Amino acid sequence: MILAASAVTIGANAQATLENGIKMYNYGKYKSAQTALADLAATNPQANYYLGLSYLESGDIATASSTFMKYPEDPANISGTARVAFTNKDAAKGMQIAKDLAAKSKKKDWIQEKYAADAIAHTTGGDYHQAITWYTDVNTKTDDADAHIGMGDAYRKIPGGGGDAMNNYEHVTDKDAKNSLGFTRIGDLWYEAHNYQSALDNYAKAKEADATNPLPYKALANAFTRSGKYQPALENIKKYIDLSDKTLNDRLDFLRALYRAQSSCDAARYAKDLLAHEQLGKENNIEVTGILGYSQIDCGDSIEALKNLRAYFTIQDPKKIMSGDYIQLGKLYLKLGLLDSAGFYYTKGISGDTAQNKTDIYREIAEAFKAKKDYCKSADWYDNLIKSNPETQPGDYAWRSIMYIYCPNLDKGLKASNEFITKYPDQPTASYWLARTEQLIDSNATTGLAAPHFLKWLLMVGADYPNKNNIKGAYEYLLYYYYNTKDKDNVKMYIDKIKAIDPQDKAALEIEAAEKAPAPAKPSPAKGKK
Repeated sequence: MILAASAVTIGANAQATLENGIKMYNYGKYKSAQTALADLAATNPQANYYLGLSYLESGDIATASSTFMKYPEDPANISGTARVAFTNKDAAKGMQIAKDLAAKSKKKDWIQEKYAADAIAHTTGGDYHQAITWYTDVNTKTDDADAHIGMGDAYRKIPGGGGDAMNNYEHVTDKDAKNSLGFTRIGDLWYEAHNYQSALDNYAKAKEADATNPLPYKALANAFTRSGKYQPALENIKKYIDLSDKTLNDRLDFLRALYRAQSSCDAARYAKDLLAHEQLGKENNIEVTGILGYSQIDCGDSIEALKNLRAYFTIQDPKKIMSGDYIQLGKLYLKLGLLDSAGFYYTKGISGDTAQNKTDIYREIAEAFKAKKDYCKSADWYDNLIKSNPETQPGDYAWRSIMYIYCPNLDKGLKASNEFITKYPDQPTASYWLARTEQLIDSNATTGLAAPHFLKWLLMVGADYPNKNNIKGAYEYLLYYYYNTKDKDNVKMYIDKIKAIDPQDKAALEIEAAEKAPAPAKPSPAKGKK
């Protein structure tokens, strides 16, 4: 009795281990599957089959092949050898193995056809219609959830097969509301159909069905990434990482998510750790080095960023360096005060940009020079922007004028301001910045050059304009001009307007005092000599 009970316990434990290993494989946790199944595979053909599949999906084709060969008469493992052939792009061999396997099915047998169909459905290059035919026959003999999942996968690879794929997946979830894999597949199918809300709903059901399934979180992360919602993408990839095997590909996906979500300091630390502790391979090493450098820019470590970006530009294929990469490097040089290098890489980035409308890039560069207080270069980049896109927004015209004023280059500023008011005559800022430029040219307010445009601007914005400093500045220019031209009525009017804003305004008080001062006495005529 004791021996019998022990045998039952051992059998139950072996079955639990097998089921757990299969679940790990289905959830893409291939390392966990290998750990769970390695010992059991020595005596259990199905455990050996899923162990081989775990090696195959991990990219270890040779180990997978040798694993399947341990049970040369077992249908599942024979199916595994067909998958190896398909993976090695030998479709003819894969199909022949699958057909020979399916031919072994007797009248009531279905397992051989099922495994033959699986070999095709879960790889590429095979005859998906043949797989569906075998699955259809299987479904007349049994109602196997795994067969319906496989049949759905085969339909998804056929143009127009989405509806039949959905029918098979829903058949599984209708029968078993805890089949997390089925809900994940339904979510994937809705996502491919661009029905994102239905995709999200089914991914949520997959999570509810089995909280240990990492696949819904990975799918949600991908969905949010493709829609440009990088913060929720990062939140989901974090949950995926917690549940996954944390393979190199998993960790690379997490690094990319950190970078896209602009978690720059975290991305820099994670990239450093990958470079220090992982065998990345050439392509991954290039990508991680680039992410490290760009993340360090935003994290404030400019010196290290420059070092790593120089390394990245050295090891990356020049054809893969995008215009945005050069622009980012230009921004870094600008931040370090290396203006010549900044200008060089900005220009290189612009010249390599194939976009028809480069407005946003020009504006980004202009704003970068503005932030660095290099107003002349900022003005020139705004000028480039306007020349490339004359229909751009009024704000770009305004900033070009402002930057030329701050530069200062009043000749270019006057030209820019006249172009602004010609393009946008009804825009109050056009009149204002033309007047401001003219005011600086007529610095003593003797010619009244700025008067017409200040008057036009004041009329356009009205007395309730909130920026009282700008209003007062216009009034002060007009006050000086009318004082110089001895227009006493306007002098009095603008003294009153200025004092209504600022009773202690120095210009108003000085001119008011000068107006009230008695006129100097006229000299008496000289008396003639006797």
